[in-house]
Amino acid sequence: MFKNFELRNLYQSFFGKNAKSEIAGATNFQLINQMFAHITNFNGDIYNDSTIRSCIHAIASNCAKLKPQHRKERTVINDNLNRLLTLRPNQYMNAYDFVYKIVTQLLCCNNSFVYIHRDGFGQIVGYYPINFSNLRLLEYQGELYVEFLFLNSKKVVLPYEDLIHIRRHFNENDIFGSAQREALQAPLNVLTAINQGIINSIKLSAGLRGLLQFATVTPADKQKRVKEEFVSSYLNINNADGIATLDPSAEFKELKVEPQTADDKQTTIARENIYRFFNVSENIVRSTYNEEEYNAFYSSVIEPIAIQLSLEFTYKTFTDKEIGHGNEIVFSAERMTFASNATKADVISKLMPLGIYSINQACEIMEMPKIKEDFADKHLMSLNYVDISKADKYQKVDNAKESEKQGSKKENDATNESENGTTEKYSEDKKDA
Repeated sequence: MFKNFELRNLYQSFFGKNAKSEIAGATNFQLINQMFAHITNFNGDIYNDSTIRSCIHAIASNCAKLKPQHRKERTVINDNLNRLLTLRPNQYMNAYDFVYKIVTQLLCCNNSFVYIHRDGFGQIVGYYPINFSNLRLLEYQGELYVEFLFLNSKKVVLPYEDLIHIRRHFNENDIFGSAQREALQAPLNVLTAINQGIINSIKLSAGLRGLLQFATVTPADKQKRVKEEFVSSYLNINNADGIATLDPSAEFKELKVEPQTADDKQTTIARENIYRFFNVSENIVRSTYNEEEYNAFYSSVIEPIAIQLSLEFTYKTFTDKEIGHGNEIVFSAERMTFASNATKADVISKLMPLGIYSINQACEIMEMPKIKEDFADKHLMSLNYVDISKADKYQKVDNAKESEKQGSKKENDATNESENGTTEKYSEDKKDA
């Protein structure tokens, strides 16, 4: 009874009291290349495989470091929406768990849905990832709706415009990401066979196998009785000394069984097929990566997901007018401190003189406490840099040229005066003569 009460409240918390389980008169939404617009969230046992789950966890846990922010014209807006995104998108998840769940669902079934819950005034009060079992697209009065079916047989119909839809391997389907059961089935079967082979090998190695050979012709019922007595005496769990007895009429001959399992090379190839599917390396999964490997992992795996999240959250959260005024939601990587301290220091030393970082921003990069002084939030700039159009003036080149011109002019004037004086004197002397 208590469990049903919790489920009912959780359902209402996610979708509100007025959530509809069906819409009368709605019809199936027709796609261009598919007959039916529905998908299932069932992917066999891919998430139960340890190698696949390790790959998904490595990607999801690093994506969860992304920091969703409400920005306007590239400036963070400290409003309720930003607090909702950065701290607790809903009452059941913090920001880390929220992003982790979205990315995990994306990697498991190539589709992830987040419901934007608004109050009666249109204000966003929560973002809820939807863990469905099946869904189908419906059309009603020219609008697109999504009908979600859950494992407890409950249903809810939501407008597609209120759903943030992230997809992966988006190819043959017009709306959804491609199912990946078929693509993962072969490498998953190989890994399963290898694991089962190892388990069977251990079982064979731990057991005793052999033949009881009788010295004389012995009736079948006696052979069976002697065999059962031997097994019960020697293989009994309470037989701590491991010693059994046989009379001279029978002799036990052990059979050596050498179990065959996949070698290290075959096992490595099987795992590599899984790693390639998720575009990760073993060092990433085992957290033994260096700076270059993580940079490659970020550029090829995390950043594309961050771009998807930023674009879809922005479009579904704001109106066209709000987007036109510069509002956006950005999943920033500022908390991803994957660079070494030497690299961080090098970046700060190069960018801080350009005025890009303040002192407190540099402290944040180095994971140091902020300085509670006004000067620490100011952006400093080296005097070694100047506007290129004012470079000559800054270096006083124009003044030097002007001084040079004035000096030349004075020289010319002095020469002219000297020449004029000599001419006048020559004229006077000539006149006297």
